[in-house]
Amino acid sequence: MHLKHILFSVLLYISSASFILAQAIELNPDHPDSYTVVKDDTLWDISSEFLSDPWLWPEIWHVNPNIQNPHLIYPGDIIRLGFVDGQPVLSLERGGNGGKPVIKLSPNKRATPINQAIPTIPVSVIEQFLIRPRVLNQEDIDNSAYIVASEDGRLISGAGSKLYARDLDTSDTDLFSLYHIGDPYIDPSAENKKEAILGYEATHVADVKLEREGDPSTLLITHSKREALIGDRVLPREDNSFDQNFIPRAPEGDLKGQIIHVVDGVSRIGQYQVVVLNLGEEDGIESGHVMTISQAGAVVRDTIKGKGNETVTLPDEEVGTLMIFRPYEKVSYALIMKALRDIRLYDTVSTPEP
Repeated sequence: MHLKHILFSVLLYISSASFILAQAIELNPDHPDSYTVVKDDTLWDISSEFLSDPWLWPEIWHVNPNIQNPHLIYPGDIIRLGFVDGQPVLSLERGGNGGKPVIKLSPNKRATPINQAIPTIPVSVIEQFLIRPRVLNQEDIDNSAYIVASEDGRLISGAGSKLYARDLDTSDTDLFSLYHIGDPYIDPSAENKKEAILGYEATHVADVKLEREGDPSTLLITHSKREALIGDRVLPREDNSFDQNFIPRAPEGDLKGQIIHVVDGVSRIGQYQVVVLNLGEEDGIESGHVMTISQAGAVVRDTIKGKGNETVTLPDEEVGTLMIFRPYEKVSYALIMKALRDIRLYDTVSTPEP
């Protein structure tokens, strides 16, 4: 019998006579025996139907050797729950026409899937963070080109306007993007101010095309998300493609960090909101890492002992789960996958306990 993690199956193929579990798996008390995949499902949603900790689904995935590309799941497919040696096992049964309705196109008569494989998490929520860089360090900013003026002396410019940039390197491309440099990401645990700045928020403003080389170079705004400003930074445009399938797993080692920023500045953090952590690639963080969110226990006065003069700190409480989807050198973007209560700025994140 072959066993393969659902998304690791692209890279790894494990052959074994025994079923190996990295962690004890707890089933959802109300789990079904099977589930039929529908449009707009995610692998996390489906796993939540079966497991108390849905990110552990790769640990119990049983691959049917007769199914090609078992890491791809489509609407109409059926996920079944079974048991091997008393341990829960999830398996895939292709639904309908292989789980992939097709449409024939003329004149080449190609059969093309009209249903995309379902993603791990809701990609629409994080897409903007995957297709454009969002974090720059001070060196990136200092070495980048910048907008020095706009046509007719405008302070702000939109699509169709011309801009003038200095220090622009046009040797490799004529397509660029504009970014507005925002507030720094501050590490509250840093011992000095110099180490406290982990990077700067870079907001995508517009896409531009080189019209004329020089110093300054002339740029034309081809697509605008917001008004371009004098001083906005100019960076080579990146490829818009990205992998929407993540491999959920715990980080190696006992990592601890904090939520240091909430995207869009909301005061109450809930499911499917994006947060920034003070952990990054230099800490061993990778895309797909899952972490537990905890809140510090309150300090309360013991009114029974010592005439109310003694205080005691209550235990930290688990309040949710997040998954990292875009790590940088010193910070990471993460998506809140589960919120048991309102999550707060500076709540602690850590490697899930076995």
